[in-house]
This record gives sequence, structure tokens and C-alpha cells, in this order.
Amino acid sequence: MARTTHPGACPLDCPDTCVWQLTVEHGRAVALRGDRDHPFTRGALCGKVNRYLDAVNGPDRLTTPYVRTGPKGVGRVAYRPASWAEAIDRVAAGLRASIERDGPESILPYYFAGTMGHVQGWTMGPRLFAHLGASRLDTTICTGAARAALNSIYGASVGFEPESIVDAKLIVLWGANPLATNLHLWPFIQRARERGACLVTVDPLRTESAARSDEHVAPLPGTDAALALGLMRHVLDAGAADEQWLAAHTVGWPELAARLGQWPVARAAAECGLPVEVVRRLGERIATTRPTAIRVGLGLQRHHGAGQAIRAICALPLVTGDFRHPGGGALVSTSGHHPIDEGPVVRPPDMPAPRARSVNMSRLAAVLTGEADPPVTSLVVFNANPAATAPDQNRLLTGLRRADLCTVVLEQRWTDTCDYADVVLPATMQPEHLDLLTSYGHHYTTLNLPAIEAPGEALPNTEIFRRIAAALGLDHPRLRDSDEDLARQLLRGAPVSFEELRERTYARTTGVAVGTAPYAAGGFPTPDGRARLHDPALARLGVDPLPGYTPPVEAADPELARRFPLVLVAPAGKFLMNSTFASLPWHARRTGPPRVHLHPDDAAARGLTDGDAVRVRNDRGAFLAGVAVDDATRPGLAFTYKAYWARLSPGRATVNAVTAVRDTDLGGAPTFHDCRVEVEPVPAELLIPEPPADAAAAPQPAGPAREVAPAPAG
Repeated sequence: MARTTHPGACPLDCPDTCVWQLTVEHGRAVALRGDRDHPFTRGALCGKVNRYLDAVNGPDRLTTPYVRTGPKGVGRVAYRPASWAEAIDRVAAGLRASIERDGPESILPYYFAGTMGHVQGWTMGPRLFAHLGASRLDTTICTGAARAALNSIYGASVGFEPESIVDAKLIVLWGANPLATNLHLWPFIQRARERGACLVTVDPLRTESAARSDEHVAPLPGTDAALALGLMRHVLDAGAADEQWLAAHTVGWPELAARLGQWPVARAAAECGLPVEVVRRLGERIATTRPTAIRVGLGLQRHHGAGQAIRAICALPLVTGDFRHPGGGALVSTSGHHPIDEGPVVRPPDMPAPRARSVNMSRLAAVLTGEADPPVTSLVVFNANPAATAPDQNRLLTGLRRADLCTVVLEQRWTDTCDYADVVLPATMQPEHLDLLTSYGHHYTTLNLPAIEAPGEALPNTEIFRRIAAALGLDHPRLRDSDEDLARQLLRGAPVSFEELRERTYARTTGVAVGTAPYAAGGFPTPDGRARLHDPALARLGVDPLPGYTPPVEAADPELARRFPLVLVAPAGKFLMNSTFASLPWHARRTGPPRVHLHPDDAAARGLTDGDAVRVRNDRGAFLAGVAVDDATRPGLAFTYKAYWARLSPGRATVNAVTAVRDTDLGGAPTFHDCRVEVEPVPAELLIPEPPADAAAAPQPAGPAREVAPAPAG
């Protein structure tokens, strides 16, 4: 068979959505590289995805359905292979039992960004469950707070055109670390710097991006809104507020200006734990530099006051009038620019979809342990690994162990969540199925076509849900739509057709041109075209209608600080993509075993040195890690990287054993970084991970002193 090359797109939860070229030989994917012609990603793949074929071709791929024969939570030894017919019959029986006992709302589909593809992630599965009348999932776990804040202030998840950042004279990376999480923006930032731009990073941690910036401002975690208010006050005091722009393009400026009277720079600096001169210097840069581009990361919204923080930061370029200029303004996400609307595809006009309750995915631990009425008695998980990624891990696992809970997991390899499933169904990976992708970091839409056959009996998510629908006796024709049908439906409002994408692979679909200021003339996507500095709709929700400061809950609690003196945050690492790659040997080696980073002062106070074994604990739980002593953090602030799997970690727990189920002030998002802990020494041998019961069935990551080679799939 000839060696062939196939275009496609990376499906992972990243703003870059790279277009790639996949080389296939004898039906096997043998090489992967970026598409050099793509205007944004320009041929580079990140450190995570460079080894994506390790996942595609890995010996641990799931290739047949499994059904549970033993207790939940002990691993793959409690399962046996099954035929598709038997597995689907079990799924249908479990769903029917829930409906008969507690009604259709007792079924909860749980899914997120294991793939960002619209077809495999956000169409047929949600369509089936909407038609059943199952509980609807409120997908809050990543951008819930930011989405609510952006809808409030700008009318949608919109911002400056990212390629135009080359025109900025000041770039502020606020809670953003593009070298780890938005790599393809960095060359555009570098081009701006070559043209004289100044780069400032605002982040409690000295990330790789912060270390390469002209200035690093490190506020206390969760105080971003206070800093933004202080910077706006400096702009106002300096006479740099763009009154003409504010009058023409916003509502609520007089009210916000009055509030800024309460936020002198000295107050903001004290709240943020910063020297006054640091805040004043950044305020002066912003007051005097046009255009300023503020690239806002997602990590800063993991605190109780996240919604107000995003609103306050996004208000800053409205006050300065930066949206007048190409490359100026703020950007959190480009999602609102794309014309694809999943709503009519999930709930087509010709297909019944009963009204149903909404369940917040970030509260899954509480939902499965008594919060839901009627109770959730069937859980269908796809494109997600909640046992590793959801907060309050111990309570969540208690819920997943419930004898009356029927759990179905669609997966590519055996994850933490599979350990608690009743049925595990093998799913395809990106080179094996059709999908359609937009981006939350650029303005291009991409079509991914299958290039290789799936291993064994693995099937696309869409086909699995078609089979479940048929087994339930549901005969609506919309439940038989093909993947191509679904892609065409998604593209109905787009300026590009399925045929054009099949020919070209990708196209710019947002109508926002590079080098333009999209809101200079046309206005924001609000009913009157004005950005809302004052939003009366928030007052009806019991939220301050003006941008303000909501302190973090645990980080700002002095009583809790006496018991748990360290604030813990868990940023994204460079070689793990959420929990997707945590079981792959190469990624695990590059990431290393779990570590908690402590400032030298905090380590010394506890008699700890680099490499010591510790337990990180609070009232919710604990996890084990090695100590890394460095000054990338400040005293009183610890950090560890997210995305490890509990089944492959020492003590069988991850950082989410200590995180809380608590909602943000807007959007119902989780508060992963609003967490206090203490760190205490433990014997070094506890850091050697105990092999899972199915160790012969899956490759193990490297531990602190050894490396386990992958074994054949069982």
C-alpha cells in the first residue's frame, strides 16, 4: 500500500486547534506534523501532540466492550470482554430501569472537551439524551465563569483578533501561559516585541511565559479583580480614560467611575499583596500605551470571585479605548465569533425534546451523593474522565461506587473513571473518524476526515449513540443521521460548505479580518451594540451589576489559614493535556511524578528539602507528592500540576482529593484554585505508586526511581 498523507486537526482542549498532516503507511499512522500553510498554527505541534501517535497506536487502546463482573473501583480485573450486542443491551437495560424507577431526569450525560470536535462531542450524544428527556448538562467545568462574564460585558465570548496582536505596543498576559497552553500565539507576541512592544505577565506563579516577559507582576491568587480596579483608577487619575469611546460604545461608565473612587492604587496593591509602585508602574504603562492587548487565561477564573475578575479585566480596555485599534482590547476566547450553533443540531425543530432540569457538571460529587432530586441513577460519560478531573475526588468516588448507579463510559483507553463503570465501550480517536472543529483561540474552522481504520471493534461516539438509541426502541430519523449529516447541519449558518471544507480542510469563518478592530465601528454583540460596564441583569441574579471585587473563599479566610497555611493552585503543565496523556509513558516521563512546589521559606519552615516525600492535605482529603523547592512561587503559595490519574499515582489520589465543590460568583464554575492545604513529611517509599490491579493490561508511567515499560493490552 502506498504511503499517503491526510490533512486533519488536533481535537484536544487547547485554543490553538492545530491543522496537521498525518502520514499513513500500510493502513497505520506512522508520522504526524503540523500544516505549515495554516495562518495561525504554521506547521508547529506542541510538546503534547508531537507524540499523539503514541496514543493512537498504543498497546493500551480499548478495542472491545467490557462489562463489570466484580466490585467497582478495583480496576480492570473486575471486568470481562463482551460483544457489542451484549454491552449495548446492558446499557439500554440500565437506562430503562432509571426511567421506570425515577423518570428520565435520573439519567445524566457527562461530557466535555476530551475532544473539541462538534460532531463526536456535542451532537448525537446530547441529541439522544435531550430526546429522552434526560437531565441536561451545564458544561461549566472549564469556562463557565468566563462565559457568563463575557456574555454580561461584551454580549458573547469575543475579543480582539488574535493574529492582530502583532500591532499591539503593550501586551499583558493575564493569568495566561501561552508557552504551555497557547503555544502558537507566542510567535505573534514575539513579532510584536520585535516591533517594540513591551510584554508583561500577571500571574501568581513565575511561569515559563512570565520568565520570558519584560515584567512579571505576581498578585495573590484570586485578587485579579482588585488589581484591575486599581489599574482603572490609575488610568482615570492620569486623565487617560477615553471618554469619547466610553460615551459611544459602553453603558454604565459614570457608575463605574464612581466606584473607582473606592479603589485607589494603594488599596488595590494591599489587597493583591503587591508593592504600590508595581501597580502604579503597570497602570502607567496601560494609561500611556496604545494599543494595549490583554490576553486573559482561564486559570484565574478558578476562584470564587472569577466572574467579577473577568468582568473587571475586560472593562479595562473599554476604559482606555483600546478596542479602537487593531491589536487592542481584551481576549479570553474567540468562541463567540464562530457561526456554528450546536443548539438546533442537538434539539432539531422536528424532534421532540422534553423540558428537563439542568445539572452543573462541576458539582458532580454533590450530585451523586444526595444533591440531586430525583437522584441520578444512570451516568453516561464520554469525552471526560471525571474521576480524575472533577473536584472533591473522595466524595465523587463515593458516589461512583453506589450500587444503584449504572455508569457507562465511552473511552479510548482504561481511565480512572472506567474503574467505576458497569459498561465500558471502546471509542475511536481523531484519525479514525469524521469531525468538525472550531477554535477558542483563532478564527478558523477545520474538517477532519478519517484516515485509518479503528483498532479492533472501536466505534465513533456518534455510532455508539445510534446503537443505544436503536436498542431503546427510539426510531426518530434524526437519531440515524450520519456523521456527514451532522457536519452539514452544523455548517448551515457558516460561510463555508461541507464540500468546500472537504476540498480545503480549513477556512476562516468568523467574518473578522486580520488587522482590523472588530468593535471600532460595528459595536459589540449586545442588543444595543454597547459593552455593559453596568449590567442590570446581574442585579436580578443577586450579583453586583458593576465590575467589583469578590474575594476568594479559602485563600482569604484567616481562620482556615491557621490550620492550612498554604494556598494551593494546580496549573496546566507542558506535556499533559487535562487527563488525556497521563497514562502514556513518554508524556509521564517528561512530566515526572507528582510534585508540590514550595517557596524556600515554606520548605524551610517545615524542615523539607528538594525531593522529600509529603502528604498535601486538608479536611476533604490528601494526596502524595515529592517536594520541589524553588522561587517560582511566593511564600504562602504552593502549586502542583493538574491532570494526573489517581490509579497511577502514589496513594491513589490526585490534587482533586483536596479541591472543593463550590461555585464561582458567576456561571457556576468550579473553584479549583480557591483551596488551602498543609504539607507534612511522609516516608519516601510511599511515593512509589502501587500498581493497579490490572497492571498487566496497561503501561505505567515512570515513578520517582523506576520506569515501567508498556505491556501488551489485555
